[in-house]
Amino acid sequence: MAKKIVQTAGRDALGNFAPDFARYNDDILFGEVWSRNDVLSLHDRSLITISALVASGIIDSSLKYHIQTAKANGVTKAEIVEAITQLGFYAGWPKAWGAFRMAKEVYEAK
Repeated sequence: MAKKIVQTAGRDALGNFAPDFARYNDDILFGEVWSRNDVLSLHDRSLITISALVASGIIDSSLKYHIQTAKANGVTKAEIVEAITQLGFYAGWPKAWGAFRMAKEVYEAK
C-alpha cells in the first residue's frame, strides 16, 4: 500500500508569491508522484532525485534536504557513498565532492 506524502514546503516558502508553483510542488510532485511509492519505493525515489540534482549541479539546500529525506527513507551510508561515487564519473568529479560534503554532514549528524 502506498504511503501518502504530505508536503507543505512549497506553500511555506512561496505560497504568497507563486501560489500555483507552490501547489504543484506540494500537491502534484509530492502528493501524487512521490506518493506512488507502491510502484517505486521512497528509497529508490530518493536515490533518483539525488542523482538528478547532483547531475544538474544543484549542490544547495535542496540537495541537503533530499539527502536527509533519503536517510529517513532507508538509504544507508554505504548506498549514498556508492551512488555519489558513481555520479562522480558520470556527472562530474566536482559535483560529487559537493554532494559528499553534504552527505557526510547528514550521515555523521547524531
